[in-house]
Amino acid sequence: MKNKIRETIEAHAPKLKEIAAFIGSHPELGHEEKLASAKLTEVLEQLGYHVERGTLGLSTAFIAEYRSSKPGPVIGLLAEYDALPEIGHACGHHLICTMALGAAAGLRAVADETGGTIRVYGTPAEETKGAKVDMAAAGLFDDCSVAMMIHPYHQHEKSGSSLAMDALKFEFFGKAAHAAANPELGINALDAVIQLFNSVNALRQQTPSHARIHGIITDGGQAPNIIPDYAAARFYTRSATRAYTDELTNRVKACAEAAALATGCRFTVTNDEYSYDELRTNQALSDAYTANIVATGVAPEDIHSANDHGSLDLGNVSLRCPAVHPYIPVVDQPYNLHTVEFRDAAQLDRAYDAMVFGATMLAFTACDVLTDPDLARRIREEFESTVASAR
Repeated sequence: MKNKIRETIEAHAPKLKEIAAFIGSHPELGHEEKLASAKLTEVLEQLGYHVERGTLGLSTAFIAEYRSSKPGPVIGLLAEYDALPEIGHACGHHLICTMALGAAAGLRAVADETGGTIRVYGTPAEETKGAKVDMAAAGLFDDCSVAMMIHPYHQHEKSGSSLAMDALKFEFFGKAAHAAANPELGINALDAVIQLFNSVNALRQQTPSHARIHGIITDGGQAPNIIPDYAAARFYTRSATRAYTDELTNRVKACAEAAALATGCRFTVTNDEYSYDELRTNQALSDAYTANIVATGVAPEDIHSANDHGSLDLGNVSLRCPAVHPYIPVVDQPYNLHTVEFRDAAQLDRAYDAMVFGATMLAFTACDVLTDPDLARRIREEFESTVASAR
């Protein structure tokens, strides 16, 4: 059966590479991925999938499903296709979505034998207001037996964890005045922002090593001889768990409240991007994936232990169903994600060949879940005991 999957994906490889190259060379920001979404859904319909476009009212989101005539697990394949501002596909999302597409092609070829349902989720805007957050909250993953995706990188890594995150925008409102002629009449909003940064810097000493607080000043005034009546800053708070991130966020908000009180300003705080939960890898599913890449000849010592690479909206999915997020090498040098070097290398033939490999590994792992009831049971039991019970 896996031979049939491999042969099918290899037959689709030229088309998959063409689509990846097209999306890679036509970067679109989150919730603006019209070209990418159209390309992916067109091919999925050609493969026999029923496609729902505009899921949850998000114009570039979609869910494509093939339901076999036999009962069985529900396989979720996750596609990301948004790019980064200015530097384009420097996170390899053009490869992520085509890996999901290739796996869908391979699984479609055997689904009537294995039974079950294959579902591809088109999830826009992972870098900002990730659609997986909305989809998870709406219960769209609740019936999935597994949810899987692979991320491009410079080495193999097992699925691990990610940091829960909140995105905060602080705005301070003061009173303008001439900074030389009558400064006593002003209320300096920039002073409040600076005080916020000073307080956050002091707070860092009392936070655990897994916590992160980082911010920028987005508006600090217009001229040095005018006391700023408006200033703003954006912060991300992150930690290993949602519970501690909530606590950390509240402490940063308290810093802002104190800064406003000390300077006489009024302030507001808003979440200007979505909050992401931590990724909780399902180890039974992760082991199945790792076994598949080892079976292809990848040496176990070349598969590195999991590291967190920031925050993922897949974290929200992993609290609704068993999920994994491993990494595969698509470049020959240790380029960092979100760099021009990674972007350029991720659009070479080497990266497209790795994309085909990743699609095959996703499909092989899904096939294991579809055909091995004991594996499916262990995956579900682990999820129920470690995640669902703690929700």
